[in-house]
Amino acid sequence: MEPSTNSLICGTITAMLRSHQAGDREAFDRLMPLVYDQLCAVARRQLRRGQLGHSMDTSALVRETYLQLINENGVSWEDRGHFLAICARTMRRLMVDAARRRMAIKRNAGEAPATVDPDSVYCDPQYELTLNIDQVLEQLGRFNVRLMQVVECRFFAGMSETETALALNTSLRSIQRDWLRARVWLERALA
Repeated sequence: MEPSTNSLICGTITAMLRSHQAGDREAFDRLMPLVYDQLCAVARRQLRRGQLGHSMDTSALVRETYLQLINENGVSWEDRGHFLAICARTMRRLMVDAARRRMAIKRNAGEAPATVDPDSVYCDPQYELTLNIDQVLEQLGRFNVRLMQVVECRFFAGMSETETALALNTSLRSIQRDWLRARVWLERALA
């Protein structure tokens, strides 16, 4: 895609986000075809890490993210990068909620209702990893919110350093320092 075409699409996305923020409900529906492939890429990246096993596919994660965000009125959408960062955060929340539900089924396996398939009670260790990562990110957010946002953009949304800087409205050099600090903090917390 040519840079001018990419700029035009990014400008259109930003305009639609602002229209949605101003109360135009249909703007979000018009936006989705423009960002659907990018949202699928974010979802695939997260699912490829094995954090949900087979309980959700790319389309389901994108659809659930859409349903979560369609009625968001309090978000001050900045641009495409900010939108993707919010989507990555929403996907992470959805994945954590799914992991918590699966862990609850595992804990209550002996008391599960008859409608639950006993073979589905097995809980992949990846669910526990998902919950651990979420706890560590929450701790990081209490320590430094921007470091958590950098991790969400870089790790969960798969954004480049430049895209992350644009999404968080800061300099590239600051993002590079923050990414390094966040990785060191996470390594220590997960060790």
